[in-house]
Amino acid sequence: MQRIEQYTIKSYGFSLIVNIEGVNNRATYYNVSLPKFSVATLALLDSVKTSIVTQVSLTSSEILDPKAIESIKSRFVRSASEILNKHLPNLDESTKNVLISKLMNDMVGLGPIEYLLLDGSLEEIVVNSSREPIRVYHKRYGWLMTSIIIEREEQIANYSEIIARRVGRQITTLDPLLDAHLITGDRANAVLYPISSKGNTITIRKFARDPWTVTDFIKNKTVTSQIFALIWLAIQYEMNIIISGGTGSGKTSLLNVCLPFMPPNNRIISIEDTRELQAPEFLYWAPLVTRLPNPEGKGQITMLDLLVNSLRMRPDRIILGEIRRQKEAEVLFEAMHTGHSVYSTLHANSISETISRLTNPPISVPSNLLEEVNLNLVMFRDRRNGIRRLYQLGEFLVEGEKGVVKPNILYRWKPTTDEIVKHSDSIKFFEELNRHTGMNQNEINKDLQEKKTILDFMVKHNIRKIEEVGKIMKEFYINKDNLLKSVKKGDKRGIIK
Repeated sequence: MQRIEQYTIKSYGFSLIVNIEGVNNRATYYNVSLPKFSVATLALLDSVKTSIVTQVSLTSSEILDPKAIESIKSRFVRSASEILNKHLPNLDESTKNVLISKLMNDMVGLGPIEYLLLDGSLEEIVVNSSREPIRVYHKRYGWLMTSIIIEREEQIANYSEIIARRVGRQITTLDPLLDAHLITGDRANAVLYPISSKGNTITIRKFARDPWTVTDFIKNKTVTSQIFALIWLAIQYEMNIIISGGTGSGKTSLLNVCLPFMPPNNRIISIEDTRELQAPEFLYWAPLVTRLPNPEGKGQITMLDLLVNSLRMRPDRIILGEIRRQKEAEVLFEAMHTGHSVYSTLHANSISETISRLTNPPISVPSNLLEEVNLNLVMFRDRRNGIRRLYQLGEFLVEGEKGVVKPNILYRWKPTTDEIVKHSDSIKFFEELNRHTGMNQNEINKDLQEKKTILDFMVKHNIRKIEEVGKIMKEFYINKDNLLKSVKKGDKRGIIK
């Protein structure tokens, strides 16, 4: 195998080398250089574990408190350091850090999986069974087989139980399914044997520590600055947007990228199954997440429960993770009718398919309600080339007495040239914007150009961190003239301090 890329990941006081390997420049293997220990060292570590357990006493409330894990880890580290200093007083600091890391991962962590969680390039970590290596989904290379194998099914089951305890849950033979949202933001799913017939499985979807921003999407040609200016205008003036697309097309990522466009004085309520959205600090935001029932079948909180409750929280804007059922859709469209600005995602591959999914079972929204949707954005994932693009941007047109809904595509992606091009003029969007704001077309065009200028400035100066983007947006709403003056001068320091 040839080495395609090499980089390091930082662990507790030391670094690990990762080699991405493959054949003919096609990556297939993730080789990480885990520390190796002799039989004598492992025996010493077993003795140290016993001493740590004796020294560090944990109350039942600490064990069940998901927020206590960091405190527990720090106490274990102190105790491990003291014991190692006592047994091996001449041990160098680097080797001691490797041993402490091994102890922590084995005692209060997920063993070798902990090293994979440190790699910011990984999106997914999958343990299928003890008979095959762990697999990972890499941001640049897709699915890769790793050099790590968890040797016993009992150990995988133990890691599942550790994950469950961290969130105050249980996973047992009688209740063999676990879906947990960890404090770190990572989402963990576990299925025990024999429900998973190959063996115990764990799937961890990593929460983005450095989320995509509008600057990234423009630079990698996912969406143009011209179209982002249009989306920004729609969001600023409280118009309703549905983002469609297939699995893994980037619907939630696009929604997340658009969050900073919202004004700082608006109350935002988001509703998700698991927390994926990340917003800059300046937003007035209350994120809500659903909850599964406990083993007795009680305590479930559904999206519909949260959606109905959110209307009592005086929201200016409501974000729904995904429209799936009729009742959710009915409440959501009712929120649009009562003056709330609504944003949501939907599984559909085109604007026509979005209309079909909304107006047919299982969602079955009356077609006349679709008039409330101002823009429909459709995302597309080109799996062959490994790119994501805005596939279509358009509006819904409700025509005739029967309320037939037709799509009007304003922009579309042209795959032959990899460009997003104009397809047709708007029939409805700018007219509604004029009615909402009193702006004429010349004023709207000027506003769009100002927004595009700001976005292009951000790309030129690589302003891409979520809080940096947040500062730009906050300045726009608080002191637009000052922002435009700094942009015209090319003065990044005048904005990002």
